[in-house]
Amino acid sequence: MQVSSVSTYISLPLEASKHKENTDKLQNTTQAPKEELKQDEENKTSDQAVKSDSELTNSERQQVTELRQIDSQVRAHEAAHIAAGGSAISGGASFTYQKGPDGQLYAVAGEVPISSAGASTPEAKIAIARDMQAGALAPANPSPQDLKVAASAAQMEAQARQELNAEKSEEQKEKEVDTYAKNQDETTQSEEPSILSISA
Repeated sequence: MQVSSVSTYISLPLEASKHKENTDKLQNTTQAPKEELKQDEENKTSDQAVKSDSELTNSERQQVTELRQIDSQVRAHEAAHIAAGGSAISGGASFTYQKGPDGQLYAVAGEVPISSAGASTPEAKIAIARDMQAGALAPANPSPQDLKVAASAAQMEAQARQELNAEKSEEQKEKEVDTYAKNQDETTQSEEPSILSISA
């Protein structure tokens, strides 16, 4: 996968099957659109149908507990990407929300955009590829998408190293040619016959 000039996304920590299993068990849930981290707190508190824990059944309380755990894991996962991604991070985390039986919205999936745009030299490509790998592998449990991004970044770094080695090889050849030409000039000058005068 070519990563340069294309944004790739790092996504949530839970295996898809486990995540699906958890969210399928939840009743009265709806998925809200992805929104930026800034809007998250507003969304969680703005819903008028929020229920207190005492208004929930035991089953609903269990569902809310599961959603809170998923929300916490998703946020920690995306925060780890951002903290370790350095210059490869091209935006804030965005989340997919699920409404719990308490009326609150919980993050159940997330992503952080990364990009290698602006890396024009082999050295810059190597640096950003390292940041991409660090960001992708930062969470305790990288997702399959995280591993895919890390593999793409490793490939990008290897290609950049080849470019760098080719440039250095070309520079070395030019130096050798210059040195050879300079040595030839010096040799030619030293081989010119000198005229000696002998006086009697």
